[in-house]
Amino acid sequence: AVSSLEHRNGMRHVAVGVSIIAASDGAMRAGLTATAVCSVTADPPRLVVFVNKNVVADQVIRNSGALCVNVLAGEQEDVAKAFAGMIEGVHGDTRFGFGRWNTLATGAPALDGALTNFDCRVVKVYDESTHHAFLCEVLATRERNDGEALIYLNGGFRRLPQ
Repeated sequence: AVSSLEHRNGMRHVAVGVSIIAASDGAMRAGLTATAVCSVTADPPRLVVFVNKNVVADQVIRNSGALCVNVLAGEQEDVAKAFAGMIEGVHGDTRFGFGRWNTLATGAPALDGALTNFDCRVVKVYDESTHHAFLCEVLATRERNDGEALIYLNGGFRRLPQ
C-alpha cells in the first residue's frame, strides 16, 4: 500500500468540482468546503458525500438527517476559502457571512448563486476510517445555466468555463 502522503500527492492531480456541504439542526448551522461528492443514481436521485468525522458539520448532519450540496460557481472562491478555514478569524457560523443563504425543502442552508443546490435527506451513513459517507436522496434542486465552475486542482482553486 502507498503512504497517505503519496496518496494525497497523487490526488492533487485529480481536478474536481468544489462544493459547500451545509446543514442545520435547528440549534446551529455548519458547513465545510468539499470535493468528495459523487452522483450515485439518477433514479432514484442520490448522491454520496464524504465528511471528516472531526468537523462540526458531521455531527450537525447526523443530528438533522439533511444537508445541502452547494456546487460553487467560479466567482464564489471566497465562499470556498471561508468554509475551508483559509480566511483567518472566520470560523463557525461566521462562514455564512460569505454569500447569501436561504433554504429549500429540508431546511439545510442553500447558497444563492451556486451553480446547483442539491437539497438532500440522508438515507444511510457509512463509517469509513476518518470519514462518514452520507448516502443522500435528493429532494430538491436549484440551478443556474451560466457562469464558470469552481474546481480544485494541484492545491489551488481554478475557474473552468462552461
